[in-house]
Amino acid sequence: MDWTWQQAAIWSGASCALVGLTGIVPLALPIEIGPSLKNGAGATWLNRMLSFAVGSLLGDVFLHLIPEAWATVGLAENPGRAHIVIGLWVITGLLGFMMLEKFLGETEEDEEEEEEKVATENGEGNGILENNSKKTLSQDGENNLRYRGEANGHVADGHGQSEDIVPPSPAKENNKIHISGYLNLLANFTDNFTHGLAVGGSYLVSQKVGVCTTLAILLHEIPHEVGDFAILLRAGFDRWKAARWQVLTALGVFVGNFTALFASSPTDVGDRTAAILPFTAGGFLYIALVNIAPDLLKKESLKESLAQIFCLLTGVASMLVVTVVFD
Repeated sequence: MDWTWQQAAIWSGASCALVGLTGIVPLALPIEIGPSLKNGAGATWLNRMLSFAVGSLLGDVFLHLIPEAWATVGLAENPGRAHIVIGLWVITGLLGFMMLEKFLGETEEDEEEEEEKVATENGEGNGILENNSKKTLSQDGENNLRYRGEANGHVADGHGQSEDIVPPSPAKENNKIHISGYLNLLANFTDNFTHGLAVGGSYLVSQKVGVCTTLAILLHEIPHEVGDFAILLRAGFDRWKAARWQVLTALGVFVGNFTALFASSPTDVGDRTAAILPFTAGGFLYIALVNIAPDLLKKESLKESLAQIFCLLTGVASMLVVTVVFD
């Protein structure tokens, strides 16, 4: 019995759904959301997961995305020029993500100003503070908060008509989602698009090739999703919101699958992939080395530093195993 286009469409659609469900796998991880993510055991586990994320992203870039993009060079009319184009797409992806964060993300100064607005005192104080002064909050007998200033050894109490000052609640601060989370989701969507192209194109060849390709993508995506989950938690997502967004990025798999199924020829699929792969690689490089790695450079104990390095190497190894076994 001949393998028909309709069968390829059904099997590839089911495979794409399976790939999309890998987004909920990280929910099984034993990590709690809350203040513990900033200190204590929760912070330790999150930093190790982020180290794994850096390793898996770097492994994905240098062992999967860029080599696969270079594989299309042989199909180009001018291979020498194609190498340059791939490099330019990597740079475009990196700079594109940098500009998105620069123009859409909150700077540290913006966050500090927001906190000051929440904690400002409504009223005028009688105390005058000079330069290099220090303000502290104190509480009087009527449960009203007021500023107490110290300037050059002199103390000035701010009296006058003032309303209660309510410090910003941790819950409100935790609701802020850092732009790095959305950048990671964007990169994942484009990465999933390339996976969809691979799934659809492989099932057009045969059922066996399609199943093997799907298995390879699943083994590649599971460790990748674990790392992405850690990145989203760091950006301010809660567990379920992070899982939902990761599943939503799986729409890229279906878009890529439909693109492959309705392409006029395999060459068209390769042409589409040639630009998307290096662009995604540039985005992953930015997320790994600019957004995440700086947080991991903070001084830790020797034991914890070694644990983070081990997790990073494990992330690279997971991508290496998939590449060696299935390429």
